[in-house]
Amino acid sequence: MLKVILAGLGVRGRHWAQVIQRSSRAQLSALVDPSAEALARALAEFGERPAFSSVAAALDALDDVDALLLANPPMRREGIIRLACARKLPLLIEKPLALELEEASRLVAIAEAAGVSLMVGLNFRYLAVTQAMRRLLAERTVGAAEFARFTYERWRDGRRADLNDYPLVMDQPMLWEQSIHHFDLMRYVYGREPLYARCQTWNPSWSMYAGDSNVAALFEFEGGLRVNYQGVWQGNWAAPAFEWRSDCTEGIITQRKQFGALFYARRDETALTPVALPPHERWISETRTLFDAFVDHVVNGADLQCSGRDHLRSLAMLEACIRSSETGKRVHIRDVLPGTGKS
Repeated sequence: MLKVILAGLGVRGRHWAQVIQRSSRAQLSALVDPSAEALARALAEFGERPAFSSVAAALDALDDVDALLLANPPMRREGIIRLACARKLPLLIEKPLALELEEASRLVAIAEAAGVSLMVGLNFRYLAVTQAMRRLLAERTVGAAEFARFTYERWRDGRRADLNDYPLVMDQPMLWEQSIHHFDLMRYVYGREPLYARCQTWNPSWSMYAGDSNVAALFEFEGGLRVNYQGVWQGNWAAPAFEWRSDCTEGIITQRKQFGALFYARRDETALTPVALPPHERWISETRTLFDAFVDHVVNGADLQCSGRDHLRSLAMLEACIRSSETGKRVHIRDVLPGTGKS
């Protein structure tokens, strides 16, 4: 049994607690949160176990732990990561790793220097619909992708009790909290790296967010693939909209809902062909598969997925978008990617 400390008991942390509780290969050994109320709620929901207000206190008190899972907000994580590295504890950390690319790069370097595995919780990669789309593209079901449109639109009420509230005061909350998933999915599903980004971000007059809540971007990937992206947290209609359509050399692949509804069609076909997908428990099914990959790595030596080093490539897309929006110019991804000597 992999003995795991879970730090951060907000909305996402409680998803993680459910997944660990249900796992036959892991044990929820301790809970950590600075909020006494959050700790009490989690203990009532998941059962009595050691509980602490800080990771430092948990590590001081516990000798028999195997991994640390951070579901806390993506600020001021360096001290915690250094403590885990000193104990050689593998790390599974919710995205984004940090709210600045330079800081994220430093955290990855700390873990790598200590020889500690760092996996980022990019759960959208593990959705059944994501895996199915990736297979369609890999198998050239309708040929190779040449251009795409990715649209995500919603009215996100950041004041809701079941949502994290720190995005309300973030710079670029849409990019760092939501678009990071979408940009990472592009890299993962297409199996190509981005070359350039052109972007504008803005805040509508009715926005409750301090930073820009809406994003429009055009990416060019290796091989000439172009992706138009629109990510909206402050659309002015409560009904959400999602479509990810890839136009390929012999037809299209389209995902019509965030967690499913995948179809393809060849050029001359008038009807879409649905792709069968297994039942999905929102926020749990894909998180369970992600966690299984982490356990496989730590326990069985399987390859590390969603590594911190790989995550930097997706964060570089965010940074390129921010710089493009500020300057009005196209930004080359390699010019912002850490380790290229040009960031």
